[in-house]
Amino acid sequence: MFGNLGFGELMVILVIVLVLFGAKRVPEISASFGKGIREFKRNLNDIEQSVTTAVTTPPEQMRQMQPPLPPTETVHAERDADREREPKRLL
Repeated sequence: MFGNLGFGELMVILVIVLVLFGAKRVPEISASFGKGIREFKRNLNDIEQSVTTAVTTPPEQMRQMQPPLPPTETVHAERDADREREPKRLL
């Protein structure tokens, strides 16, 4: 990532960051940046595991892992209740 930047360029960037944010805020900024990168990597690994599990798991076992669907009466009752709550339209 930093392969093309030399020591001089990194020092200039460090000085600019120090001038913009101050010496007290640089550790806070770098810590929050590190936390963000760790969270991103963790989420990426979770997604990769989910995809790998979905690809390698047989369909029968996937059906057992899925939560059961609600009864159709409940779905129809909820849909009818939503229609009742919807305001009347003029057009």
